[in-house]
Amino acid sequence: MTADIGQGGTAAAPSPVAAAGRTALGAPPAPDRPSRSALIVGTDELPRCAWAGSDAEYQRYHDEEWGTPLHTDQKVFEKISLEGFQAGLSWITILRRRPAFRTAFSNFDIDAVAAFDEADVERLVTDASIIRHRGKITAVINNARITQNLIAEQGAGALDRLLWASVPAIPAPRPRSLEDFVATTPESTALSKTLRALSFRFVGPTTMYALMQSAGVVDDHVEGCFRASMGQFRPAETILGA
Repeated sequence: MTADIGQGGTAAAPSPVAAAGRTALGAPPAPDRPSRSALIVGTDELPRCAWAGSDAEYQRYHDEEWGTPLHTDQKVFEKISLEGFQAGLSWITILRRRPAFRTAFSNFDIDAVAAFDEADVERLVTDASIIRHRGKITAVINNARITQNLIAEQGAGALDRLLWASVPAIPAPRPRSLEDFVATTPESTALSKTLRALSFRFVGPTTMYALMQSAGVVDDHVEGCFRASMGQFRPAETILGA
């Protein structure tokens, strides 16, 4: 899986799945079962997507968050922000610092972040508990202001609806091996284009596909994983508003 280039020429690091997919997987899986490399069985005897590994926090994230439908403007804004911070880094780095990010960015309250000024930027670039990247910090503030305007124009749930409009009309087959994962899709490319047209930053196609996987817009839990659902989600069934 390849990385896209975000604002300022920064390469966007792949999702946990993409990182795991770089490992040598050997021969393709037999047609009647998923590749053994695609799954890992934990000490609790639950089969999980192999990228979850043995790290307790990664396993919790896999079990409780990744692929679970995410809603409300605030939660979608937070996830877009964190995916942007991930560019060039591993997701576990962001996940372990998420509490600090929430503290530093006022719990990703859209109005609060939109009101951040240069003094806040200087405060954040010296905060060792987060990622001190000026471009990413200012992108979050910029994106908050755009989201604020979007909600003012289209009403509560505007960012939520924009994300969930990206559900594929025809869901892709459930991945059977890590080799089945892709870096981008036509839907993630379209979402990136829409957000960039609104002047969002750090929203390249690869970053947006990682967002779609995480937020449950697509269900990429590998076949055999205990989290694998019977089917994929539809906007009409899941959009709850803000």
